[in-house]
Amino acid sequence: MTTSLSPKIIFEDKVILVIDKPAGMVVNRAETTKEKTIQDWVGDYLKIKGRGVGDRAGIVHRLDKETSGLLLIAKTPKAFENLQKQFKERKVEKCYLALVHGKIEPKEGVIEVPISRSPYNRQKFGVFLGGRPAKTGYKVKKYYSDYSLLELFPKTGRTHQIRVHLKHLGHPVVADEKYAGRKIARKDRQWCPRQFLHASYLNFIHPDTGRKIGFNSPLPKDLKRVLNSLNNK
Repeated sequence: MTTSLSPKIIFEDKVILVIDKPAGMVVNRAETTKEKTIQDWVGDYLKIKGRGVGDRAGIVHRLDKETSGLLLIAKTPKAFENLQKQFKERKVEKCYLALVHGKIEPKEGVIEVPISRSPYNRQKFGVFLGGRPAKTGYKVKKYYSDYSLLELFPKTGRTHQIRVHLKHLGHPVVADEKYAGRKIARKDRQWCPRQFLHASYLNFIHPDTGRKIGFNSPLPKDLKRVLNSLNNK
């Protein structure tokens, strides 16, 4: 397994590790994944034997392969259990940045529609009656000529939630090959190298101290260049 990609350590103490995941790196190991994953990297960094805490090197939540940003890792079983409970009870605050097609109005709102795996394509998810409840808040940071830059606040943690919810609104994430449609995504990728989605903020209760703790991750250089190109148009 070889990859030039490597996460950046944002914070570390005896019980938790917060990293900034680069786009292009898969989080969890799978039989279909041949490149080095975040799980492999954590295993090497923490010198974990076997699968480690929680059977996945203590990784508490996930980000899609093309999504960059903050990822939380527990270094002890007690911390892992505590943090998983916080996610389940929706005590963790998360913010993502996304560039989407079109002008979203109103400037602030909540998307609350159920999500489940698509019966037509098992690799995709969608809005279906009888799906699991899913809720995402959003706020417009800036309008461009044909796009909106959003802050997104997922209150639940369904797979592909933000991407599915934005597609449902008719404003898919720029360069999202799975949900914007191949033709649109192919056109997007002429000026945006990957899906424009970044996990920019994470706030939770430290499992050891009991105090609230928050972290920020600035927009990566590749996505900054995309916004600069729009500013210059």
